[in-house]
Amino acid sequence: MTKQLAQLRTHETGRIVIPHVEVAADLWRQTIGLMGRKEMVPDGGLFIPHCNAIHTAFLRFPIDVLFLDREMKVVRLITELAPWRVIGFVRGAKSVVELPAGTLSRKRIVVGQQFTLHRADPELPSGRT
Repeated sequence: MTKQLAQLRTHETGRIVIPHVEVAADLWRQTIGLMGRKEMVPDGGLFIPHCNAIHTAFLRFPIDVLFLDREMKVVRLITELAPWRVIGFVRGAKSVVELPAGTLSRKRIVVGQQFTLHRADPELPSGRT
């Protein structure tokens, strides 16, 4: 299983907001998520497609969370989500980006903001995933 990497960019300008995003492209990576890690990469994140609910069981650190709709617009933000919490079904969400705690306020991400996900792997095609 090769790790897929991407960049989260603003839709309007293409500005890179999160440069190191790991894509949970298969069921195994989606199931494991961030479990077992000691910390997240600064300016990193985990993109989970086809997801509208999360848990932080077995995490060792708090996270910020973006819930995105089909057009990659932010429908809900959660800051400083502690370990051992559950966020149930989020209406309209089709994917999730998990980020290091503090990222949302530092990057000034807001509900309604739209993003694109660009593949960072040179052997993979660029464009919206």
